[in-house]
Amino acid sequence: MSEAILFDDGKLRCRWCSAAPEFLAYHDTEWGFPVADDFKLFEKISLEGFQSGLSWRTILAKRENFRKAFVNFDFNKIARFTDADVERLLQDEGIVRHRGKIEAVINNARCAQKLVATEGSLANFVWRYALPKNPAKPQSQSTSVESVDLSKTLKKRGWKFVGPTTVYAFMQAMGLINDHAEGCVIRKKVDKERKAFLAKREKK
Repeated sequence: MSEAILFDDGKLRCRWCSAAPEFLAYHDTEWGFPVADDFKLFEKISLEGFQSGLSWRTILAKRENFRKAFVNFDFNKIARFTDADVERLLQDEGIVRHRGKIEAVINNARCAQKLVATEGSLANFVWRYALPKNPAKPQSQSTSVESVDLSKTLKKRGWKFVGPTTVYAFMQAMGLINDHAEGCVIRKKVDKERKAFLAKREKK
């Protein structure tokens, strides 16, 4: 359900952020706001991969542990991880200990390096898939034409755990679309930041 609901402070917000106390700050200050920092983009797509089969609440609760384990998602450093690092991370109780997902982050870090070498930055690449306006009703779909396209392109470049649904969640969170519910107090803030962000990118 994507409609906005009234919170104790008298403001309307997306219904989903009422599901857990820690969701509120994430919703109000992060979700949907445009991000251009390569390491933050890489962090999010990595965490969305870890979320596969789990809840975002589980991942959000462990996010600081993930940041410590994966050196703040600096893909240049992660790309140098070895088999010994994989075994070390499999013993880290602070993160999701899934060999395939851990190895995927290391693989994707190396893919990110190659992408930056050809595209200039991860941001330059992913923001090509951004939409000025979301043509669908907010939170009414789990994939889009753009997320399918981006997913296919990443897979062709060797990335793993980047299916269309994972990529769409990444696009929602990083501001490539504004999927806040109509009436949500944050929707207008995100719209304003996205317009300024996209305008600035067009001038480059």
